[in-house]
Amino acid sequence: MFRTFRRRLSNAEGIAFAQVLPAVLRAIFVADWHPEVPPPPFAPREDMAREAMALRPHHNHTPPHAIEAVAWALRRAVDQAALDRVLTSLPEGAMAFWHVDVADPGELERRIV
Repeated sequence: MFRTFRRRLSNAEGIAFAQVLPAVLRAIFVADWHPEVPPPPFAPREDMAREAMALRPHHNHTPPHAIEAVAWALRRAVDQAALDRVLTSLPEGAMAFWHVDVADPGELERRIV
């Protein structure tokens, strides 16, 4: 998911997003990044899920709902207010990418401190 998201950001936007991630997630986010490639616009979530599923086609077990699953896990591991602040400064579609619909917002409370 990080690659699918990251490729839609400029260098400065990617660094801003990475700053709200814990150290290991930040390292995963920037690994193998080629920031000289111009970013494409955000697409519908279904299209971006297909993009993520195509990353390693011979051993990728990414389900169609993977973006939402990773977003749910990410929101539990970071400061959500900081995440939302940075997402509002990113291109249109960034906030929607990491949006999770939950009946009880407590489900997304930070679990890793």
